[in-house]
Amino acid sequence: MSAIYTTDEYGRPFIIVREQDKKSRKSGIEATKSHIMAAKTVANIVRTSLGPRGLDKILISPDGDITISNDGATIMSQMAIENQIGKLLVELSKSQDDEIGDGTTGIVVLAGALLEQAEELLDRGIHPIRISDGFEKACKIAVAHLDTVSDVIPWSKDDTSDLFKCAKTSLGSKIVNKCHDQFAQIAVDAILAVADLERKDVDFELIKMEGKVGGELADTTLVHGVIIDKDFSHPQMPKELKDAKIAILTCPFEPPKPKTKHKLEITTVKEFEELQKYERETFETMVRQVKECGANIVACQWGFDDEANSLLLQHKLPAIRWVGGPEIELLAIATNGRIVPRFEDLSSEKLGSAGTIREMSFGTTNDNMIVVEHCANSKAVTVFVRGGNKMIVDEAKRSLHDAMCVVRNLIVDNRVVYGGAAAEISCSIAVEKEADQVSTIEQYAMRSFARALDVIPMTLAENSGLPPIETLSYVKSQQIKQGISSLGVDCMDTGISDMKEQFVFDPLISKRQQFLLATQLVKMILKIDDVIVHKNDEQ
Repeated sequence: MSAIYTTDEYGRPFIIVREQDKKSRKSGIEATKSHIMAAKTVANIVRTSLGPRGLDKILISPDGDITISNDGATIMSQMAIENQIGKLLVELSKSQDDEIGDGTTGIVVLAGALLEQAEELLDRGIHPIRISDGFEKACKIAVAHLDTVSDVIPWSKDDTSDLFKCAKTSLGSKIVNKCHDQFAQIAVDAILAVADLERKDVDFELIKMEGKVGGELADTTLVHGVIIDKDFSHPQMPKELKDAKIAILTCPFEPPKPKTKHKLEITTVKEFEELQKYERETFETMVRQVKECGANIVACQWGFDDEANSLLLQHKLPAIRWVGGPEIELLAIATNGRIVPRFEDLSSEKLGSAGTIREMSFGTTNDNMIVVEHCANSKAVTVFVRGGNKMIVDEAKRSLHDAMCVVRNLIVDNRVVYGGAAAEISCSIAVEKEADQVSTIEQYAMRSFARALDVIPMTLAENSGLPPIETLSYVKSQQIKQGISSLGVDCMDTGISDMKEQFVFDPLISKRQQFLLATQLVKMILKIDDVIVHKNDEQ
């Protein structure tokens, strides 16, 4: 009821009409079409970033921070999308990034293409539930077909050439492609250094990415150890130590203080001298305890004042202060040391050991970093990324992370499908063939699913400067004629369409996840038929 009849305190009647502007509502096909429109708009933003010739996007935050990237997940997460359906696509790319680590652009483009096809079917009068069922059937066929066209790539710790090729495919579309081979090798070496090959598991916590502006991308290196963005606490401390025994402390180098608020009154010179003496003795006791346990370097989570620093120098005990929480944990893992919370707990068994600890300086600036190498536990590694500016360093880190995820996926499951949209074209042909066997109305949705898969090769061709429809028609006809499922779009214009010869691989689990997640999201969007929005009073 939109109006209420009532009376005031004098008994005079009046009608209260409820404000209708506070609520807006869309229902039925109109709601579904508005959702499809929103999702298509978001998908079209990242569409030009797909493939090795994909273009980058520049994203400026409200604070003025600039990000340049063509990584789908990064672009999506940094766009301030208000629309709820648009946010679902952001979540879609995030879930692909969290689970697989690569293929975040492709999954958004595929979801946008499926929704575009769904819109055409809705215009024909087909019910959204029937479209969802057809897409579900087609997705099952496509995923089953992926298994039949996949190849197993053999690899071992001694022969990593195939892992290297897959890492190269991932890096092909990134800003680092001028140092293609170097970055691919770093990704493979980093993953194999920390991988547990028996359990087929990779702990990314053991791989640290450290970046420093200056130098060029080619100066990027993999350090089998830890890099700490600090310097030694005193400039006169030695710059390099061999056979280091590290005491890793989380207690401060200072006299103990009461935990609550305290006030200390000193009225005479004698009292002041006694306090000074107590402080000095406390510092000397701390330094002695560290020396007695056999440590020859200290890494402390907290700072210490000049007096403690001077004492450490006198006792020839180099120290690093203000080492952050994650860094101190990684240092403990790498050196097989224990983090010690109290000086009394120090013992020789709790010390970490490393072959060398050295201070590394950069250019004309006073920037220094500590490098801990040849550690007791070789599982912890650090990738040290260099670049001309902060944006390039950040994008290089993201690119390397994607490549590492690809290598990780191949350690978990070493089956691959061929890139250059060869897998999508092959699945499209298989789905179209199956659709002819289906007698119900779902056959229309299945054919639409096949057409949506064709959008990926067309987008790749478009982004590479090739005629999209001609390229797709040629590759599709060649796949059917020759029966070779590895024929794809020749984005780099090498004259070879066979992706097997070009060594363009995609992990099978990545492609399968793309199909399943995109179909799942599209089904969910098609099932929404009513949107009720309560507007704020200010609006």
